Parts: sequence; C-alpha cells; structure tokens
Amino acid sequence: MRASLIQLGVDPDESVPARRERAAELVRGLGGSDLVVLPELWTVGAFAYEAYAAEAETPADGPTAAVMARAAREAGVWLHAGSVVERDAEGRLYNTSLVFSPAGELAATYRKIHRFGFDEGEAVLMAAGTEPTTVRLAETTVGLATCYDLRFPELFRSLVDAGAEAFVVPAGWPARRREHWTLLARARAVENQSYVLACGTAGTHAGVAQAGHSLVVDPWGEVLAEAGEREEILTVDLDMARVAKTREDFPALKDRVLR
Repeated sequence: MRASLIQLGVDPDESVPARRERAAELVRGLGGSDLVVLPELWTVGAFAYEAYAAEAETPADGPTAAVMARAAREAGVWLHAGSVVERDAEGRLYNTSLVFSPAGELAATYRKIHRFGFDEGEAVLMAAGTEPTTVRLAETTVGLATCYDLRFPELFRSLVDAGAEAFVVPAGWPARRREHWTLLARARAVENQSYVLACGTAGTHAGVAQAGHSLVVDPWGEVLAEAGEREEILTVDLDMARVAKTREDFPALKDRVLR
C-alpha cells in the first residue's frame, strides 16, 4: 500500500479558501498513492482558537468536504482529509476528521476524543468525541486518532481490538514538544505492532511554531521516513503483511491481561 503524507504549511497570510484549493491540488498530484493524509485543522490552524466558530462547518456538505471529496475522486485515492472544526445541529463544536473513498464519498468521520488545553483552548471550546473509529481500506483496516490522542495508549488498544493494522494520526503538534511527537508515534507502533502514519503541519498556527517532522513508523518501531520542518510530502510503500508477521514472530499482544 502506498501512503502519502502532506505536511502542509499553514501561513496566516494565506486565506482559508486559497489553502483548501492548494491542498486539493497537492492531493490530485498524488494519484499514484492508495492513501493520502492531511494534518489536523489545517484550514484554520490548530491553535487559532478565536477563529474556530467562524470557520466551523458540517462534515457532510461543508466547503472543505466539497473540495476534498472532489480531490479524492479526481485522484482516485483514499483521502484522510485531516480534521475540520465541525458544528453540529445543536451548535456544539468538534475537532472532526474526514475520510473519503476513491469515489469521493465520505466514508468515515472521527470526532477527536482527547482535547488539548488543560481547561483552555480546544478543551473548553470543543466537545469531546466518544467513538473510537476504524476504516476498512482495500489493503487493511486503519484506526483514526488525532494529535493529543497520541498520548493515550488505551485508545490505540481499542483500535487494535477493532482490527486496526495501521493508525493515521493527523496533528498540529507544537515545535517545543517535537521529541514527544516522535517518541509517542514510535511507542504506539511498537506496543501495538502496527504502522503509524503521523502527519503534522509546517509553519505556524496563531503564532505557535509547528513541529513538522511527519513520520511513518513500521510495526517494529523503525522510522521508515521522516519529514523536516518545512512543507513536504512523504510517500512510503507499506508492506501490510509485515503486521501479521511481526505479531506472529513476537506475539506480545497475545499476553495482554487487562482489556
């Protein structure tokens, strides 16, 4: 399975509509991939709290969904379009990931369960999701997580129990905690014997420098590819048979006691 991670740069001087179209063009250029991934809240910026309400949209027919659905269809790829600020029918906001099929259909959504902010920012402005979510692709099942979720291993265990062999983790991770980003991505891969596709942003979100350094980790915890700090695209061929082989050769998951 060929996966491409778009480490999109977020420039405060670039309008949201312009960034949508630019991201769509990058997706269309990756038609040889099976799965394409964008970062967390790349339209508004993960730390641009004051813009959340103004940029909120609906997952099914909002402007980001319309542009990304078309890009997925034109490229013929599975597209994890990162996340958007969702407004539900009651007016609540969520950090919601959108996944589109190669036909351009909205195949899955995932509302971020663990909100960052310690009683500020996202933690108070957005409601929490409650449902761990997986998506079945042609080659494998992927589990969905978002940014701060990476710090909570129990979520990833639940995704493994639901059949996940790879995790897709879009993020707006700050540069000052970059070492945690790499460490946690590798830890989630090792302990679950799964691939981790961790896609961050470049640039700044409301003045907060982003870590970049998107990475792809294999089921043994080895980093197959890692980006730098600037906007960049990583494309990696994944041998999904390695998941079963790793779990067979080193059957640690069978020794789990607490479930």
